[in-house]
Amino acid sequence: MPLHQLQTKTSVRKAAERAAAARKAAAERPAPRPKRLTVGLLVGNRGFFPGHLAREGRDQMLAVLKEEGFDVVALGPNATRYGAVESRDEAKACAELFKQHREKIAGVVVTLPNFGDERGVAETLRMAGLHVPVLIHAAADDPKKMLIDNRRDAFCGKMSVCNVLTQYGIPYSLTTRHTVAPTDDGFRMDLRRFAGVCRVVRGLRTARIGAIGARPAAFKTVRYSEKILEAQGIAVEPIDLSEILGRVERLRDGDRAVKRKRAQMDAYVETGGVPEAALVKMAKLGAVVDAWMKEADVTVSAVQCWTSLEEYFGVVPCTLMSMMSNDLMPSACEVDVCGTVSMYALSLASQTPAALLDWNNNYGDDPNKAVCFHCSNLPKAFFESERMDYQEIIAGTVGRENTYGTIVGKVKASPMTFARFSTDDRTGKMRGYVGEGRFTKDPLTTFGGAGVVEIPNLQALLRYICEQGFEHHVASTLDTVAGVLHEATTRYLGWDTVRHA
Repeated sequence: MPLHQLQTKTSVRKAAERAAAARKAAAERPAPRPKRLTVGLLVGNRGFFPGHLAREGRDQMLAVLKEEGFDVVALGPNATRYGAVESRDEAKACAELFKQHREKIAGVVVTLPNFGDERGVAETLRMAGLHVPVLIHAAADDPKKMLIDNRRDAFCGKMSVCNVLTQYGIPYSLTTRHTVAPTDDGFRMDLRRFAGVCRVVRGLRTARIGAIGARPAAFKTVRYSEKILEAQGIAVEPIDLSEILGRVERLRDGDRAVKRKRAQMDAYVETGGVPEAALVKMAKLGAVVDAWMKEADVTVSAVQCWTSLEEYFGVVPCTLMSMMSNDLMPSACEVDVCGTVSMYALSLASQTPAALLDWNNNYGDDPNKAVCFHCSNLPKAFFESERMDYQEIIAGTVGRENTYGTIVGKVKASPMTFARFSTDDRTGKMRGYVGEGRFTKDPLTTFGGAGVVEIPNLQALLRYICEQGFEHHVASTLDTVAGVLHEATTRYLGWDTVRHA
């Protein structure tokens, strides 16, 4: 073998070994710890009930919240009687404390160790003006301790608090059981669901979406109202694809940002068989997109791909989008901005990656199964195994050599939640649907990223999607958080969201 061929073969082998080592190191690296959530704690009290219940209830709730990973803003034990709220002055003190930490507090937990004072609870929340989710907890009585020294009556007090909050127009969430001990496993699950609600509400009210490129002309299904999103606190920051490609043109192959992105790609996915020229183009595109998103202060995105990038640049952006989605920075294709909103809501709720898929095919004659598919930019967390390849659909039009960069594989068996949110120009509101099902182990031989999903009463869901004119795109995550999304969007954001039964 000639020397130059031997050197080329050796360099290719070493590059493959380096890429495999990078992927192994990335797989072994511990996942980043979720950011801690801060909640306000409001302890209700009513003076003619035993004060020790308020004091002990406060201490117990603080301990459970901290064990569950929350940072807590609460009145000190000496700031008011037992660190609780009953009187108008105590409500003012608690409200002022909450206002001082407005930027941090994502939700409020109201605990009633005894009957509590509904006025104190409602006045505190009104004066604080946080407009965050509120969880109402009531402690359970012990039938053996029903005399005056230990009787709680929180069972009754919770109804009074809810009644007055309803009068005040303050939305709130409830625990699964009407009364429950803070240390109960069921209440801990309630706290975790409530944390998801808080993340979704806060995240969507402050979302900034980068829209990279124009909507593909043929995809009228992904049109949306930027103004309706803005009214919800969701900002869209656009950039023309020509600006992105112009910045790419200025980069050299050896630039530090390009080499860094190239190394990240090697660590992320198997790239064997993909031309080096295509990998370098992807790395350049990724470096530019990363820099622009930081500059524009956006963390989620929707990207034009079909077919401008393939025809005029020579790669698909799927790997780069997959990497972002896998890092909980969802990226939707075809500039489906509302698809990004749907993905982001799922990632906020579950703290796991979300994907955008097509409701694409029936699966044989089973009425409750379907094939969900994309070309694909699915996060690799979705796959049994994955590799980089070319986009078989577009390749027939623009040539295989111009379509490298998809992430190909079969979606692994797992419980799943699906969601779709859209802007409704006729009503000026947000609307959507959520539900749960599972990705199955059913065999499926196809290209792109695909999986078989089983959803109870699927035919009714498909009829609803068609009758209501929803898009063929649906977001999904490998977790069961439909209840969290439904609660967050309907109760606190005021969206018209239907939960599929």
